[in-house]
Amino acid sequence: MNLEPLADFSIEVGDPLDLGPSPQGHRRIVPVTGGHFSGPRLSGTVLPGGADWQVLHPDGTIAIDTRYTLRTADDAHLHLTTTGLRHGPPEVLRDLAAGRQVPSSAYYFRLFCRFESGDPRYQWLTHTLAVATATRTPDAVRYAAYAIT
Repeated sequence: MNLEPLADFSIEVGDPLDLGPSPQGHRRIVPVTGGHFSGPRLSGTVLPGGADWQVLHPDGTIAIDTRYTLRTADDAHLHLTTTGLRHGPPEVLRDLAAGRQVPSSAYYFRLFCRFESGDPRYQWLTHTLAVATATRTPDAVRYAAYAIT
């Protein structure tokens, strides 16, 4: 098994909608407002309209559950789903929540990525699993995705 660079993503996000505590944890929804991605075989824009349906756990861990749409540079549409975890020391998580820039090495933020497309040019991607290492900035999530080969 190897990791092959797939694309670097910059996902622009809006202000979270806090739904409060639920039986599964503290729920909030973070809207996806746009962005872009580029890599050796995959590049384009992130369309507004998706979101991250997060669950915040008592220890500060955030369970990531995103769904959004990509438009490739050659005008194909892809559905992207990511699941993952973000956690770290309480003071680092507080800084992130306050919108402060924190080095990505100060916390753990990893994603599992699945793509879907009806476009024949991207069937290879529909049959590919990917992982990513991510970082949170005040207005975006940035991550490097790698295809598992």
